[in-house]
Amino acid sequence: MSLPSHLYVMAFVYFIAGINHFRNPRLYIKIIPPYFPNPKLLNNVSGVAEMILAIALCIPPISNYAAWGVIALLIAIFPTHLYMFFEEKARMGLPKWIALLRMPLQLGLIYWAYQYT
Repeated sequence: MSLPSHLYVMAFVYFIAGINHFRNPRLYIKIIPPYFPNPKLLNNVSGVAEMILAIALCIPPISNYAAWGVIALLIAIFPTHLYMFFEEKARMGLPKWIALLRMPLQLGLIYWAYQYT
């Protein structure tokens, strides 16, 4: 059973994003809402999860489950987008409208992953 090429693109995007959690952790830690404990650990866990899910997306027998995992991860990190929108210091100098656009983009990413469930 062969996987669609767009799935490999998605896997690549998530793998690079996962690596970036370790290359530039301050970027991610800064957008974790303060009501979540241990932002450094959460950053590391989400980075590892992105890399594992990316690899799993490329394995036909489990790619369906990995796509559901991506959806779950995207839902779990949605509070960071709300935090960026409402908290100027978390926007890192970006205009508020860009923070607003990130939310529907997240829904688009969920829809993209859903195509592979």
